[in-house]
Amino acid sequence: MSDNTLESLGYTQELSRTLKLRDLVIYGLIFIVPIAPFGIFGHVMSASGGMIVTAYVIGLVGMLFTAICYSQMAKEFPVAGSVYSYVSRGAGSFAGFVAGWIMLLDYILIPALLYVVGALAIHDIFPSLSPILLVVAFVVFNTYINIRGISFTAAFNRWMLVAELLVLAVFLVVGVVAISNNVNGAVFSMAPVYDADNFSLGLIISAVPIAVLSFLGFDGISTLAEEAKGGGKAVSKAIFLVLLIIGGLFIAQTWVAALIQPDPASFNNLDTAFYETARIAGGGWLAVLTAATTAIAWGVADSLVAQIATARILYSMGRDRLLPAPLARVHPRFKTPYVSALLVGAVSIVAGIAFMQQLALLTSIVTIGALTAFIILNITTLYYFVFKKKAANPFLHILCPLLGLAVVGYIWSGFESYTVLIGLAWAVVGVGVYAFAKRGGRAVQMEI
Repeated sequence: MSDNTLESLGYTQELSRTLKLRDLVIYGLIFIVPIAPFGIFGHVMSASGGMIVTAYVIGLVGMLFTAICYSQMAKEFPVAGSVYSYVSRGAGSFAGFVAGWIMLLDYILIPALLYVVGALAIHDIFPSLSPILLVVAFVVFNTYINIRGISFTAAFNRWMLVAELLVLAVFLVVGVVAISNNVNGAVFSMAPVYDADNFSLGLIISAVPIAVLSFLGFDGISTLAEEAKGGGKAVSKAIFLVLLIIGGLFIAQTWVAALIQPDPASFNNLDTAFYETARIAGGGWLAVLTAATTAIAWGVADSLVAQIATARILYSMGRDRLLPAPLARVHPRFKTPYVSALLVGAVSIVAGIAFMQQLALLTSIVTIGALTAFIILNITTLYYFVFKKKAANPFLHILCPLLGLAVVGYIWSGFESYTVLIGLAWAVVGVGVYAFAKRGGRAVQMEI
């Protein structure tokens, strides 16, 4: 195992190192959102032909193999920046910048996506409230909390996680009772996993890129390596704990919901399909409870940690002079990258308003950014340990990266052509930004 420290990698400790393993797990659970399927249930159900559980299982398997790569690189390079830092150190500055830039397509837009989902959930309860004004309110509140400090955020996250888990427990109990009573003709079955009459692997794979959105966030834990007690080792443990916990919760809630309302064609609105299902299971009060919780979870809690992760990637790239230096400024009192946090807030408002009526497109763009970065990370893990360090563990450093590459690559093949073109255009812009930075003498060489 590597003996690398933050100082040995050329950095000084600027951020406040206060987070325990418990805080990292809570952060990861909040980022992923234990009730994440609430917001996109209708879209995944429709795309998978009702076999939503299988779509989530395939997504989980792909994420687990990639998580192992994150784990190994986090231990090797205990710095902020996530995939940007790992690929930079493992395969070179150019590859690292490309990976980080592509990941930014996910990170810079995912807060906007979360704000939109949260705003739409509240609008479903209170139609008179403007979704645009709700997005702005969410952004202002979260940016303030973000700048206040990571310890303050961690305390807020703990209360939010308890609330989400309680609501999920209520839905599961009410849902199981509804199925037992044959509400809406529901019966316990394997249909959400395998429907012989409609099964098609291609159909399910087309739903996985949407389902995978629910898992995005485990990688965000790695951005807190410089604020975690235990550094990379603590990050590694937290990643696995979060994925295992969240995977079980996703399977349980989607299975129950799909049994209550198995026909995707019957939904009035795919964006609010879960709340329609909750209304069938328990009545109006359950629909309002799940919608309100989604609004708070996505629009406040999850988007808050998403802003935190994005700000730290921008901070890391600014510190390495690949992006404007002001992004690396740390607040003198709160010890947070406040300029990066303000930038994320501004982008979130603009993107949230622009994509208010294009939720599916925004989801695809966010997901392709993350999955492309995951592919680069899997390749880098294999390259670094096998060819560069020449100290590979056959399972951790060869088999897992290859399996992660295969699964994520197959999921990636399910994207629509226009989504791929958007991703390619973003990558081309990134190459131009890197060339400009290098020409100006700002690109830092980080191969070790």
